[in-house]
Amino acid sequence: MQEPSDPTPESRSESRPEPAARPDRQAWERETLEQLAFATLAERRAERRWRIFFRTVWLLVFLALIWFGTHRQGSTDPTQPHTAVVVIKGEIAEDAPANADWIVSALREAYEDAGSRGVVLLINSPGGSPVQAGIINDEIKRLKKKHEKPTYAVVEESCASAAYYIAVAADEIYVDKASIVGSIGVLMDGFGFTQLMDKLGIERRLMTAGENKGFLDPFSPQTKSHRAHAQTLLDEIHKQFIQVVREGRGERLKENNDIFSGLFWNGQQAVGLGLADGLGNLDYVARELVKAEDIIDYTRQENVAERIAKRFGAAVGEGAVKALGYRPALR
Repeated sequence: MQEPSDPTPESRSESRPEPAARPDRQAWERETLEQLAFATLAERRAERRWRIFFRTVWLLVFLALIWFGTHRQGSTDPTQPHTAVVVIKGEIAEDAPANADWIVSALREAYEDAGSRGVVLLINSPGGSPVQAGIINDEIKRLKKKHEKPTYAVVEESCASAAYYIAVAADEIYVDKASIVGSIGVLMDGFGFTQLMDKLGIERRLMTAGENKGFLDPFSPQTKSHRAHAQTLLDEIHKQFIQVVREGRGERLKENNDIFSGLFWNGQQAVGLGLADGLGNLDYVARELVKAEDIIDYTRQENVAERIAKRFGAAVGEGAVKALGYRPALR
């Protein structure tokens, strides 16, 4: 019996079954890459839309801040009869919003405006610099005499020390029954570390030209002569404060042993002592005394550029330096 011969390569090829059909790998990869590309593109477009949205929102907020900072509150026509308001809020100091330059500038504009029927100092301050308060007090008296417009002080939470120094320049002072009023006194505060340095074995090396140049240095002992000199300075400033209060309040002031001692009182007590004239708020004064219910705020506002300069300015260590310094303050 004849054995079958081995098939030839051609016959083997013809007899081999065809492999099963497979997906086109290149087509699948291309389709997957296209899908990824479209998904990435859609995601980037969404991110770009949200970025544009948020930038637009911040731009609108920025423009709104500028608008509110440059436009007065109240009437849009300052030529119409109105009550002019200047706000004195927070510490009265050269580097604070309640500084003499800003307040005096606002007061001049308020008095000079043809539509203002009266000027109101809206006060909420614990006090501050006697120098800044003195400048403002003097300017109020000058402007009152020049423009002959009634001037009122309206107290919100507090009108103490340097703030009261300013308020007495007004024709009348109105308070809330729970306002804090008074504190007619002067202080000079600081710290002394000499005993602590002795305990820690720290030696203070201070060289001066002039025997009193280290006066009030917190790391050096306080001498009797230095203390006496500082007390003389405070007493003189206190006398100036008392004189200003007496000139401003006149016979309305009911003097006693406590009135110039640095004590403070609530609004109702202040009226009884003649430190204030009555109870009333801004709306009451505008409506009943100035006779102009429309109110325009002339207070200067710190703009965005000034805030940025203050926050990122070069005087980073200014606060630490001031913490160790000594300055007279009406508080």
